[in-house]
Amino acid sequence: QVQLEESGGGSVQTGGSLRLSCVTSGYSDSAYYMGWFRQAPGKEREGIAAMTPGGGRLYFAASVKGRFSISVDNAKNTVYLQMNSLQPEDTAMYYCAAARSISRDIWILRTDEYQYWGQGTQVTVSS
Repeated sequence: QVQLEESGGGSVQTGGSLRLSCVTSGYSDSAYYMGWFRQAPGKEREGIAAMTPGGGRLYFAASVKGRFSISVDNAKNTVYLQMNSLQPEDTAMYYCAAARSISRDIWILRTDEYQYWGQGTQVTVSS
C-alpha cells in the first residue's frame, strides 16, 4: 500500500526558509512521479514542484521557480521540498503526492494526475 507522510512545516518570517520532507512507503520513489502541491484557504490546490521518476527532470510553478527546489533521497525513501525566500503568499497546507504515470509531462503539476496523497503539513509565513 502506497503511503506518504509529510513533515517539516511550521511558522517562519518573510525571507525565511523551510525544508519539507515526504517519507514514502509501499513503493520505490524511483519508479514514481513525485510532486509537491499546496492549498491556501479559499483557493484551489496547485502544483508547485515535481520530478519525473528518479529525479531526471524537475518542474516548477512560476510562483516558486528560483526559490524552491525538489530532491529525493532514495536510501531514505524521502522526497524533499526546500523552500527559500518565503513570502506571506506561500502560506498554505503543503502536500506531497505520487503518480505511477503522467498522461503528458507538461501536465506533471496537475493535481488530477496524482493518485496518492499525504495528509499535508502547514506552512505559515508572517510579514
